[in-house]
Amino acid sequence: MPEKPLKICHVITRMIVGGAQENTLLSVKGQMEDGHEVVLLTGPTTGPEGTLLGTAAIPGLRVVEEPALIRAVNPLKDWVAYRRLKNHFLAEKYAVVHTHASKAGIIGRAAAWSARVPLVVHTVHGQAFHRYETWWRNKLYITMERFAARRCHHIFAVAEAMIDQCVKAGVAPREKYSVVYSGMDMDAFLNARPEPELRAALGIPENAPVIGKIARLFDLKGHDYLFEAAPAIVAEFPEARFILVGDGILKAEFQKKIKSMGLEENFIFTGLVPPGDVPRYTALMDVLAHLSLREGLPRTVVQALAAGKPAVGFDLDGTPEVIQEGETGHLCPPEDARAVELAILDLLRHPRKAQDMGATGRQRVRKNFDWRHMAACLQEAYYRLLG
Repeated sequence: MPEKPLKICHVITRMIVGGAQENTLLSVKGQMEDGHEVVLLTGPTTGPEGTLLGTAAIPGLRVVEEPALIRAVNPLKDWVAYRRLKNHFLAEKYAVVHTHASKAGIIGRAAAWSARVPLVVHTVHGQAFHRYETWWRNKLYITMERFAARRCHHIFAVAEAMIDQCVKAGVAPREKYSVVYSGMDMDAFLNARPEPELRAALGIPENAPVIGKIARLFDLKGHDYLFEAAPAIVAEFPEARFILVGDGILKAEFQKKIKSMGLEENFIFTGLVPPGDVPRYTALMDVLAHLSLREGLPRTVVQALAAGKPAVGFDLDGTPEVIQEGETGHLCPPEDARAVELAILDLLRHPRKAQDMGATGRQRVRKNFDWRHMAACLQEAYYRLLG
């Protein structure tokens, strides 16, 4: 237990089943285990993505829900959320307010700064501004991020690429940032083993190669590039199965597309899977396809590597920090479905090479991405910044 426990509030827009949310919840868990008093302040969690608070609840955690803290831009509700958060911070007298993601980060930092919280920090999990957004939205997001950066003491990022992008956009100087890699439950993936019963339940033939993708069925997650690559892969490996782990608003559209391609037998939609079961599905895969066009630190890649599985991904954002070309998998030019096809085929044709890449990845991620390591890094930073 630290010599002087802190009262800490983590602020996030919603607690869906997602990377930023898992990061936040594990930060909370680690800090509570170290004796700190921690509160999680979140907006309402709705939608097909599910909720982490129902599946990974932490005993004794105090959760405060603010109905006005919503993901969409809404000037009236945003103002209400700001006023309520400021009043909450004034009443609770936290030593640290730690905000996560863009919307909660802007409102939360402004409110905490106005309430004179001793330490206000933020974590960049992924950028609101990016190459696939409209120019005017990017300009608005960058302006708001600059505003928020002046209202906090320090900014963490889950990948070096996030810092580079923020500095290039003029959000804040480099010295205001530091990297704390996104922590996760590594043990569950390090110890994951293929389960014949699960394989049979999913209808996967005994010797069929398995390509997995773990992501919400949503825009910019890159499913279309996997669909485009699939016919050539199936032509060479007719029994190949593509497991799509996750749910979202595009599920019906994707299923219709798969049917029109005549690949219904090759694709498996698992729907929403409890976080505790994701290692079981990852263990069945021969290769993970991570094709998101907007990513901070790709948690699913880290988790796949921990399970000894190589990965294929696009060479953007934080992905190259975990997929090293030819060592832990293959990097492809963004939006290049042909390159994805060739990368996956290479790993399926050469299973020994794929196993060696997975083993290398396992060794590289074992320590740096453990959630306890992340919590310890944050705690050290809090005390250092508080002086």
